[in-house]
Amino acid sequence: MKRINVLIFTVVSLFVFNTGAFAQDHNFYIFICFGQSNMQGAAPIQSQDKTINNRFKVFQAQDCPTLNRKKAEWSPAVPPTCQCNSGLSPADYFGRTLVANLPDNITVGIINVSVAGCDIRLFDKDIYKDFDSTYKDKWFTSLVASYDSNPYQYLVGLAKLAQKDGVVKGILLHQGETNAGEKQWTSYVKKIYDDMLSDLSLNADSVPLLAGELLSADGNCCSKMNPIIRTLPDTIPSAHIISSQGCTGFDNAHFDSNGYRELGRRYGLEMLALLGYEVKYPRNEGGFADK
Repeated sequence: MKRINVLIFTVVSLFVFNTGAFAQDHNFYIFICFGQSNMQGAAPIQSQDKTINNRFKVFQAQDCPTLNRKKAEWSPAVPPTCQCNSGLSPADYFGRTLVANLPDNITVGIINVSVAGCDIRLFDKDIYKDFDSTYKDKWFTSLVASYDSNPYQYLVGLAKLAQKDGVVKGILLHQGETNAGEKQWTSYVKKIYDDMLSDLSLNADSVPLLAGELLSADGNCCSKMNPIIRTLPDTIPSAHIISSQGCTGFDNAHFDSNGYRELGRRYGLEMLALLGYEVKYPRNEGGFADK
C-alpha cells in the first residue's frame, strides 16, 4: 500500500509540474490590448513617461534589440510598449493607474498588438486576409507582416504564453478611425471578442472589454464614430466605454501625450471599478495615486 501511495504521489507531482499549475500567479493581472494607431501609440514619449513602478510589466510582442527586449518575455513596461519604435499609448497610463491603486502584492502586465490604419476586421481570424492590405503602402503591409501577417493569431499566441504566468482580467480596444461611420462595427467587434474568449478559455463575466472613444477635440476626423462606439454594450453586455471628452490631440486623428495619459487613466479607473477597488488616494495629473 505504501508503494502504491508513493506511485500515486509521483504521478500527480509529475502532472502538476508538467502542466505548470504552480507557475501561474493569480496575483498577476494580465490585460490584452489591440486596435489601430492610437492603441499602438503615436505621441512622443517624454522623460516623465520613462519612470515606472516595477509591478507594471509588458509581455514583449516583438524582438527589440535596441530596447534590450525579446519577444514573449516580460519586461518593465517602459514605453514604447507596442512596437519597437511606437509612441506613447493609453495602455501605458492604464497600467500605471492600476499599480498605483491595487494592493502591493498584485502585478499588472499588458500585451499590445496593434496595427496603425487597420480595419477592425484585420483581427477577425476568419476573414483577416481580406484586410491585410487595406493600405497598399509598404509601411502598412510591413506592419502587418511583422505580426506574421495574422495579428489576431499572433496576439492569441502571445496571450496563451502569458497565461502560464498570470490571469487575463480584461481586454482593451481602441479602434474605429478606419471604420468611422460603420454601424456594423459593433458586430465586427463582438465576433473578435467572442473568438478571443473562446480561444483563450475566458469568460465574459470575468474578462470585460473596455473600448475607448476616438479623439473628440475640435477639427477631428472621426468623432462621428463615437455614437456608434457608445452602443457597443447593446451588442456586448460586458463592454464598457471610455470617454475621450477633453482628451487633447496633436492632429485630427491622434491624441497627444497628455491626451494619452488622461485616456489611459480613464481606462484604468474603469477597470479598477470593475475589479471592485476604490481609488483611495488623490490622483496626480499623470494618473498615479499619491501615497
